[in-house]
Amino acid sequence: MALTQLDPNAAFIAIDLQKGIVGLPTAHPASEIVKRAARLAQAFRQRGLPVILVNVAGRAPGRTDATSNFTFPPDWAELAPDLGAQPGDIRVTKLQVGAFYGTSLELILRRCGITQVVLAGISTSFGVESTARVAYDQGYNVVFAADAMTDRDPVCHQHCLEKIFPRIGQVATSDTIVAALAAST
Repeated sequence: MALTQLDPNAAFIAIDLQKGIVGLPTAHPASEIVKRAARLAQAFRQRGLPVILVNVAGRAPGRTDATSNFTFPPDWAELAPDLGAQPGDIRVTKLQVGAFYGTSLELILRRCGITQVVLAGISTSFGVESTARVAYDQGYNVVFAADAMTDRDPVCHQHCLEKIFPRIGQVATSDTIVAALAAST
């Protein structure tokens, strides 16, 4: 996994690292994913680059075979405390899978002059992939922090990392991304 270039106008976007989701069973320990995402967020903050924390507070209204009568607990949408959210971070709440549709994310990125997004979060094949596809379609350079994301299904996670993500962006480790940020100062 190699990162060929980190744009000077990059933003870090953490997808759905919130209490209701990090408590679900995942292919990799959610605590490790949150820890790596927090490290990435801190590295972006140190460079004065935007940190965008996305949470989900509902679900899209369409019917699926997996539709359930699940009721969200009161703290479902609260960000995971270990993510270390800061007052200067940008918060985006979504009601569907991807972070672009129905939110102000696109406007935020354009106003900040962002050309590249670095993505992390849960789940790889759902929230992260949906957000990445739209980012790519809208002309952003996309980087995936492979070790700062996971999925409920290990096969889906691996499929995204090996088959989908290399076609729409670059796949790198959080250490590689942090090193690229440090080298660009």
